[in-house]
Order: sequence, then C-alpha cells, then structure tokens
Amino acid sequence: MSRSTVVNILLVVAVVALFAVPVLFVPGEYAGSDGQAGEAIEATGYQPWFSPVWEPPSGEIESGIFAMQAAAGAGVLGYCIGVARTRSREKAARQS
Repeated sequence: MSRSTVVNILLVVAVVALFAVPVLFVPGEYAGSDGQAGEAIEATGYQPWFSPVWEPPSGEIESGIFAMQAAAGAGVLGYCIGVARTRSREKAARQS
C-alpha cells in the first residue's frame, strides 16, 4: 500500500471514531440544539414580537422546504467552485 492510501484510511477511521465514540460511550439523549434553545427561551416567559407570515401545515413540509433550500445553496456553491476551477485551468492552459 502506498503512503497516501494509508493516510486516507487513517483519516476515514479517525472521522468515524469522532462520531462513534460519543454516541457509544457518553450516556444521555442527543437532542438537537434548536429544541434545547426553544425550551430555554420558553422557560423565561418570552413572548414573540410577531408571528410568521406563513407556517407550513406539517413538519414534513417544513423539512422538505429546508432540504430544497440546502440543495439550491449547494448547487450555487458547486457552480461557483466549478467556474473558478475552469477559469484557473483555462488561464494555466493559455500560459503554457
């Protein structure tokens, strides 16, 4: 095995360990920070200043809208990275 293959395998093992060790060895429930923040805010008696213009009828629809927003953002980011990479390759090709 080449050195780069060994390094890649060790990096993958390290990333998996970073996620697996807390889940396996740290007792307790892993709740999202959004839920914990909401509970902390509600415990103070906070009253919102305004209400949402539109609230999705279910959590599944809200999750779907969030997923579409994330996909659109990833598409824009990927496009920008692709354009930058293509420009740098064309510039390098013109110089040689």
